[in-house]
Amino acid sequence: MGLREQKKAETRAALSWAAVRLTVERGFGNVKVEDIAEAAGVSPRTFNNYFSSKGEAIVARHLDRILRIAEALRAGPEEPLWEALTRSVLAQFGPDAEAAAHPVADAARWTAGVRMMVSEPALQGEMLRAGAVAEAEIAAAVADRTGTDLRQDLYPHLVASAVVAAINAATAHHLRTDPPVPVSRLLADALTRFAAGLSAP
Repeated sequence: MGLREQKKAETRAALSWAAVRLTVERGFGNVKVEDIAEAAGVSPRTFNNYFSSKGEAIVARHLDRILRIAEALRAGPEEPLWEALTRSVLAQFGPDAEAAAHPVADAARWTAGVRMMVSEPALQGEMLRAGAVAEAEIAAAVADRTGTDLRQDLYPHLVASAVVAAINAATAHHLRTDPPVPVSRLLADALTRFAAGLSAP
């Protein structure tokens, strides 16, 4: 990635994190595009260069994280598929630069805000669209790694669906547990269970 592309990726990440953070703190209906742009230190016009709506900006953080799983799977070392998948997934669910720059002061309040955010009807369509995009990319990476055919073989699509389902289930369970169980622990458990019953082709 060149310097220009890196800068664009950083701006996209900053906008998405600002959208998430403000929505968690204030509620979806109380956040405007102008608020997100100001929090990220850019103009509303710059926001519109990256996203068509605040919903797209919110979901982009999750989408980009899952797309990086596909990238890590392609770039990773030779190892059994489910070991590679687990490594690639868990690497994306640790603290990142945006979260480190804005640490959560009240974990319980933050979790409650995230619960409200993900249940927002206005975000459901964006979440479904992002899930479909992410699943297709993971399927392509699995096909590359296993030598299977995306058009003819069910296996890469089945694995991709399982990985996205594991992420969704682990995230949802993290939000419902009290105190919250770490997402990374839930993901490792979910992927281990899939690996036990969905062997390599």
